[in-house]
Amino acid sequence: MTMHSEAVREGHAAFKDWKTWYRVTGDLKAGPLPLVVAHGGPGCTHAYVDSFKDLAALDGRAVIHYDQLGCGGSTRLRDKGPGFWTVDLFLAELDNLLATLGIADRYALLGQSWGGILGAEHAVRRPAGLKALVLADSLASMQTWVAEANRLRKALPGGIHEVLLKHETAGTMTDPEYLAATDVFYRQHVCRCDPWPAEVQRTFDAMAEDPTVYAAMNGPTEFHVIGTLKDWTIEDRLPLIQVPTLVISGRHDEATPEVVRPFVERIPDNRWILFENSSHMPHYEERAACMEAVSHYLRGRDAA
Repeated sequence: MTMHSEAVREGHAAFKDWKTWYRVTGDLKAGPLPLVVAHGGPGCTHAYVDSFKDLAALDGRAVIHYDQLGCGGSTRLRDKGPGFWTVDLFLAELDNLLATLGIADRYALLGQSWGGILGAEHAVRRPAGLKALVLADSLASMQTWVAEANRLRKALPGGIHEVLLKHETAGTMTDPEYLAATDVFYRQHVCRCDPWPAEVQRTFDAMAEDPTVYAAMNGPTEFHVIGTLKDWTIEDRLPLIQVPTLVISGRHDEATPEVVRPFVERIPDNRWILFENSSHMPHYEERAACMEAVSHYLRGRDAA
């Protein structure tokens, strides 16, 4: 496969009274569909999904990363309460970025984890410029996500679930014992690389430094969801998605087959790829295979 050299530029998109940091790897005027990557969290940074820039070298397509409002290089708003951080806010930010970059009439969107929530919510509105969607390690119902997370943690050895439950009941989620038990879950079902890639560690460090968005919308951990998203679902609206959709997840993913099942059963035109040696981050755990799978799928839609 031909490897392409790619230029890199960074900038800020003015969004209301704030700024959204973005980076473009590759040429937006090239032929392949430009790919926008929406990171997870809510409140992560782009760092842990940085590997998707590989697609610029593989395909010669422009790959756009951005930090969502409240994190990374975008405007921080630590004083904003849960009522401020809404799905609609982040959808408006995404629309603004597409317009700023001049690609709103033709683009592909990849959303990882919470970014997949954004991606699905964006796609059900049927924007004319969206030509392909990738839902990576994501969810269609937070209630199903939490139920599966509880099933997974109960299966962890050494009384991990009981330790987690004890501190969640007591409200002592900053206790070192709770944090150590959380780490066991994360290394089984979030990222099984040992050690974690530097980009992944940078994101976790950034969230620890500023947990504003994550705490408001999700909660203290991946599996103790008490934030504003706790009752979110898009299951009944998934048939509205009319673009070709690639669903990817890992065999050991916290986004279990039960979690991604609604995408596979209800999106009219979809394909599901399960990475056997990955958890929540096949883009690092099986990087080459994941990139080739996404590349192959998008190349089939570049003529759109």
